[in-house]
Formats: sequence, C-alpha cells, structure tokens
Amino acid sequence: MSERPRVLVEGTGSGEVLSLQEPLSFWGGVDAATGEIIDRRHPQVGHTVAGRVLVMASGRGSSSSSSVLLEAIRNGSAPVAILTLEPDEILSLGAIVAAEVYGRSIPVVLLDEATFRGLMTGDHVTVGEDGSVKRQSGPCDGLDDTPGG
Repeated sequence: MSERPRVLVEGTGSGEVLSLQEPLSFWGGVDAATGEIIDRRHPQVGHTVAGRVLVMASGRGSSSSSSVLLEAIRNGSAPVAILTLEPDEILSLGAIVAAEVYGRSIPVVLLDEATFRGLMTGDHVTVGEDGSVKRQSGPCDGLDDTPGG
C-alpha cells in the first residue's frame, strides 16, 4: 500500500511525465527561457521540462537553482509539477517565492517509492492539492484515485 504523499509546495498540475534518470540542478542544467535541459553531462540533455510533470529522485544542488526555477515559472517554461523521492528545499523555495512574487507556483511533492517508480516518461498525470497522482486515463500500476495513490 502506498504512503500518503508529502506536499512541500501546494498546487495542482497536469501534464506529460518526464522521468529523469539522474538528479538535475536547475542552475546550469536548465535554460530558464525555454525549459530545455542544457547540462551536457545529463543523460536527458535536450529534453524540455516546460509544461511537464518532472519526476526525479532528488535535485542536485546549487542554491541558485531556486532562482532559475523562479525565472522559469515567470517565463512559463517551468514544469507544471515536481515530484521527488527526497525533499528538495531549494526547488521548493523557488516555487514558494514564485507564488509570492508572481502569484503563480507549481506543486512540489515528495512521493513514496512505489508511486515514484510507477511514473514513466510519456504518462499523462494530474497532481492534486493533496499530492495525489492520478493517471489521466485512469488507475494503473499502483497509481489510483485515492489520496497518496
């Protein structure tokens, strides 16, 4: 049974999943104007986070990542949600500041292992206010319509 998700930053978002193979630093790793992953060492360089539900085990440092996420939210090139296995205070800060400064933010949610592993690139999901993750086509592979599912 899945544990309840932990909402780090409230909000909702729907979109296609981009599940990263490795952690990503937004500072030097994401172009805030386009949302493109620009870190040449990242296995998914060239992919875009813009408008996607970004799934990654954790962020990868640099306190400046919060400012890059803030700028991406302002530009409309940010993910619509960030789902992680480990808490990321840096990315959470960027989302919180965006809500205060620009009146728009994105949810940042800490998931349990089973739900996290069930999310694959190309899936279409909705992240609820309670942190629940639902496939837009219906329940499947550990993701369901219950909170935390």
